[in-house]
Amino acid sequence: MNLNLTDKVIIVTGGAKGIGEGISRVLAGEGAHVAIVGRNEADNGKTVDAIRQAGGKAISIVAELTRPEECQRAVEQVLAQFGRIDGLVNNAGVNDSVGLEKGSYEAFMASLHKNVVHYYLMAQHALPALKASKGSIVNIGSKVAETGQGNTSAYAAANGGRNALTREWAVELLPYSIRVNAVIVAESWTPLYENWIKTLPNPEETLQKIVSKIPLEQRMTTPEEIANMVAFLLSDKSSHTTGQLIHIDGGYTHLDRAITD
Repeated sequence: MNLNLTDKVIIVTGGAKGIGEGISRVLAGEGAHVAIVGRNEADNGKTVDAIRQAGGKAISIVAELTRPEECQRAVEQVLAQFGRIDGLVNNAGVNDSVGLEKGSYEAFMASLHKNVVHYYLMAQHALPALKASKGSIVNIGSKVAETGQGNTSAYAAANGGRNALTREWAVELLPYSIRVNAVIVAESWTPLYENWIKTLPNPEETLQKIVSKIPLEQRMTTPEEIANMVAFLLSDKSSHTTGQLIHIDGGYTHLDRAITD
């Protein structure tokens, strides 16, 4: 299917590694100009180089998204280079295990800045350009907002906020034909996931237990599978889809896991 994304300018926050890298690569493969926004210049550059070597189009914008002024600067840099923005993928974030019992106000607030505040700021700064292009926003979220996980109050709150903002923006932006949707992730193997699993007792055994409970094929969702849905939601092939929370998770969140016993 031709998604008609050729030469569309799409921002992907956290687009250099993990799920974000998968999204960047798939969008570039569809012909889009991908603006990878992230704090690590080396990581950004590595992914940009790989995309260009594969014949795609990508640029790196180094920004620390927990700083509001850098969110604004990142959007301004994209506009300075391309003069337009057709899509925004809010993806950057980290499950930083700020819980209730052992958390703190400072850690909780810092986690919200890492995981949801910049979603708002990036969308706000990109909005005039998205209005001009009748573009689209895709927020990446986590099943933690719906299922809980334990010892991750801040990340759960941030993802609940992502879900709520998706539907709120879908309503607010109806007059501009800007569609807003979310892709909700459950278990997908990324560098951050690998680091997290290593912090648990018996990580290999725990990983196998998790994978065995994923209903469809007892395997993790790949970044590419998530990215394919993101590309579809950014395209005009999903022209009447807005305000949706779409779970790409092999049935993990909603199907009865007893069926895998």
